[in-house]
Amino acid sequence: MIDATDVNFAEVAIERSKTVPVVVDLWAEWCGPCKTLGPIIERVVAETDGRVELVKVDVDANPQIAGAFRAQSIPAVHALSGGKVVDSFIGALPEDQVRAFVQSLLPVASEADQLLEKGDVVSLFSAMQLEPGREDIAIALATELLDQARPDEALDVLAKFPEAGEVGHLAARARLHAAGVDLGAGTDARLDELLARAKDDDTARQELIDLLDALGPDDPRTSRYRRALASTLF
Repeated sequence: MIDATDVNFAEVAIERSKTVPVVVDLWAEWCGPCKTLGPIIERVVAETDGRVELVKVDVDANPQIAGAFRAQSIPAVHALSGGKVVDSFIGALPEDQVRAFVQSLLPVASEADQLLEKGDVVSLFSAMQLEPGREDIAIALATELLDQARPDEALDVLAKFPEAGEVGHLAARARLHAAGVDLGAGTDARLDELLARAKDDDTARQELIDLLDALGPDDPRTSRYRRALASTLF
């Protein structure tokens, strides 16, 4: 929630609405219905987890905004999307009506999004067919395939995306799984062995990098062995 002013309203409401729907609540301290509506609209907008944002405007302190909306009665609530007013209401509506007003601003989930929400392998494969360029779907599908011990399929799914971040982590896990490498007991010894061979052995170097990617940045061994590998190579 943002308390907007005549100075920043264009930025925090109009421009922002080009990215996410914005609800503008025009109110005043002396307005009893405003105090009834305020907590309701704040709660309902908060339920959207950032998919809708709330901007509150004290009309007494910000007459330019009030004039722009031609506010003759408050509370007055306006929904902005794409820089324009797309819906409005006046007065302190009941919570269910306020919720319906806010929910109507949410984008309708695509078929791929609905399949992603289901999260099973069949649904995720279908989602990939619908939107093959979606990295988030690929990550979800590769994760499920790895959980089912299907590393080669996971690698196929990830192949079209750059190996960075979560994609790199999953691809490393998949290659190690396919090679029968376990991240459990013996990993430290394996890291030392691979480091010793890494300068002259491309296969060993790639396995070492995969092990570090699979361990992830939070594992203290990752940064330690990356530094050691850099020293060895350069």
